[in-house]
Amino acid sequence: MCGIFGVFGLDKPSTQRARVLALSKRLRHRGPDWSGCYVGKDAILTHERLAIVGVDTGAQPLVSEDGKRVLAVNGEIYNHIALRKEFGKDMKFKTHSDCEVILPMYERYDKQLCAKLDGMFSFILLDESVTPSRVIAARDPIGITTLYQGRSSKRPGVVYFASELKALVEECDDIISFPPGHVWDSKTDTTERYFNPSWWDSDVGAVPTTPPDLKLLRESLEAAVRKRLMSEVPYGVLLSGGLDSSLIASIAARETEKVAQAQYEARKRKLAEARSGPPTPFEGEVDEERTLASWPQLHSFSIGLENSPDLLAARKTAHYLGTFHHEYVFTVQEGIDAIPDVIYHLETYDVTTVRASTPMYLLSRKIKAMGVKMVLSGEGSDEIFGGYLYFHAAPSKESFHQECVRRVKNLHTADCLRANKSTMAWGLEARVPFLDKSFLEVAMNVDPEAKMFSKGKEQAVDVDGCPKMEKYIIRKAFDCAPDGGKAYLPRSILWRQKEQFSDGVGYSWIDGIKAHAEQTVTDEAFSERATRWSVDTPDTKEAYFIREIFEGLFPTEAAAKTAVRWIPRGDWGCAADPSGRSVSIHNAAYEST
Repeated sequence: MCGIFGVFGLDKPSTQRARVLALSKRLRHRGPDWSGCYVGKDAILTHERLAIVGVDTGAQPLVSEDGKRVLAVNGEIYNHIALRKEFGKDMKFKTHSDCEVILPMYERYDKQLCAKLDGMFSFILLDESVTPSRVIAARDPIGITTLYQGRSSKRPGVVYFASELKALVEECDDIISFPPGHVWDSKTDTTERYFNPSWWDSDVGAVPTTPPDLKLLRESLEAAVRKRLMSEVPYGVLLSGGLDSSLIASIAARETEKVAQAQYEARKRKLAEARSGPPTPFEGEVDEERTLASWPQLHSFSIGLENSPDLLAARKTAHYLGTFHHEYVFTVQEGIDAIPDVIYHLETYDVTTVRASTPMYLLSRKIKAMGVKMVLSGEGSDEIFGGYLYFHAAPSKESFHQECVRRVKNLHTADCLRANKSTMAWGLEARVPFLDKSFLEVAMNVDPEAKMFSKGKEQAVDVDGCPKMEKYIIRKAFDCAPDGGKAYLPRSILWRQKEQFSDGVGYSWIDGIKAHAEQTVTDEAFSERATRWSVDTPDTKEAYFIREIFEGLFPTEAAAKTAVRWIPRGDWGCAADPSGRSVSIHNAAYEST
């Protein structure tokens, strides 16, 4: 991924190049590899590049062959090879970038091209072949990438786009988080939804009745991981030791091993063809050693407080999978010290997001320092399968499914925002297989009754003795050993109870933030919180502490309006504290195992 910035509707844009470059520079942490700028007739596009695919030739903004269409993209297009083939050999592509295919797709399909893209992306496309110039801007279906749209009352008709809020706050007094699955067209100044899957509106209507197909679930997730291994740079996997990241790591390890074996066999064939005669034993031994040494091995990364639940579980998972494992221990004080920087990069004051993002932010810095530029992550599973512990209180399968759909629809305000911004703060790209379009189509159309679960002493078990716990069907889908070989995961990991990431890194982390906030925020200040913030009034000193830092970094009302707080389901009897431990069944579930 990268950072993109664009301004449309300018008068004499060349005179504003320096200012635009200064604003774009605020996104450079997202793209430390190169910067690009295009100045058009009435627009400027800039790009801060993180090179993952087409490393040597993919600099942006990309310009069409005739020089009339210009493109800046943040993201990855996983089906770019298949899309390129649509145009045959007559189409001359300038680069190996996966994003370049958007330009001819626009010429052929106009803005309908968005629905044909399979990936995570935000883009700005400037078309100067028409008068007046036209701009379309779009964001991926779920909002894995970030994009903001802004306007200024002082500059009517001028429209801004940026990957992050911080590039817009000084210029715009009207800012929105661009809606996922939508495309904006300057020709009509309208934004319309292009992503219309079969399950999208079932949060207000009928619910699915399709029984779970475990084989299809497993194969769909495997395919989602496989396509996300598209990379020309070192990659790894974030491994908390929980179910979601462990499944992704297991599949990625298998796929990486397949790639390694294929590379080894290909090199052997190539050497055999190149030799004029039989190799000497010395030549063969040297070549085999070199080839084996160059086999890719999956790297896994975990973080936590000393002896935290996640560190211990991740260590066990990594040993089982044979990954090259790296674990990092942080202290509560180090986490608290990082919170202002975390909020600066997150651009939100949501307590849950800040709690979970801080360890991820610290870990991402360590990963990038090792030279790794891309990681796989497990976001989305809990929303898709109702994996959060509060889902046990759903009064009906209809309510359960409607909550799942609402959570998936709002991932861009929480987990996707966290995964994108806390990693991209250090120029590290996170890819999320659970949010693959094809996998979503399968998983979101499962009868929600199959996803429902109970906890504690009343928990049911299946015929194999497996507990009907949260995310049961995806656990069961991977409770096997393909072709009689090694099982995907140890049973203790596959059937491990859900921990929120902010809990799993060590229970002292959340307790430490709360204690710090208690010492920092006075009772007098807290009593006047509603006067200071009449909208999204903080309900705890921790929330006050975080909101105050946010306001210091982003003091405008326009900035505050883009932040979204996640509120637990009070009508289900959920605790106000979003921590997994606050759910009454958390400890009871451990006692029953």
